[in-house]
Amino acid sequence: MEAVFIIAIIFGSIAAVCIVPFYIRSQERIRIQETLRAAIEKGQPLPTEMMATMETAARNVNLRAAPSPSRDLRTGIIWLGVGLGFVAMGVALGYEEPESTIPMIALAAFPVFIGLAFIVLSFVNRTKS
Repeated sequence: MEAVFIIAIIFGSIAAVCIVPFYIRSQERIRIQETLRAAIEKGQPLPTEMMATMETAARNVNLRAAPSPSRDLRTGIIWLGVGLGFVAMGVALGYEEPESTIPMIALAAFPVFIGLAFIVLSFVNRTKS
């Protein structure tokens, strides 16, 4: 029974980390739309700066930031940290269960190599710029 709660907490926290930012952003957009609707219904003129900002936001809603060497380096360092975390967990588990060290290090190889690829990419793209 206790294991079920632990698993539910783990998956629930992962879901919360993924879902909560989208929910907060949608609530913020709803509040902005209600404010604009109320201003339009009262006949207040909208500032030109606000209209320009809304047009820019509407055009850039689904665009991702352009890849850059610093962004690739940052992503690579994060992936490398995730992989090193798996290695550390494998070493820590190895004290209790010696057979668990090698599978955890093997699992850690994937994020480590993804991180190294991003880091190499950041240096390759830096020389092209």
